[in-house]
Amino acid sequence: MGSFGTTEIILIVAVLFLLFGASRLPQLAKSLGQSRKAFKEGMREAEEEERIEQEQRQLNPTPSAPQISNLNDEELMAEMRRRAELKQQ
Repeated sequence: MGSFGTTEIILIVAVLFLLFGASRLPQLAKSLGQSRKAFKEGMREAEEEERIEQEQRQLNPTPSAPQISNLNDEELMAEMRRRAELKQQ
């Protein structure tokens, strides 16, 4: 079960000819091939982008910012000044 024999393939082709006609089958096959190619290209691009993002994360790990809820008033003001200076640069 699962593999098609010669009879089943001939029957499928005959049904396709009856449904779509001989003139439309090449067009359908071409559009199916183009869709498959575009899908594979999109998957390849997505995998490449993901690989690049992972490499960038490994090369440039972002330092974690101090948790503001754990800071006292002076430390909080110093952190706010530091962040404001970074924005101005």
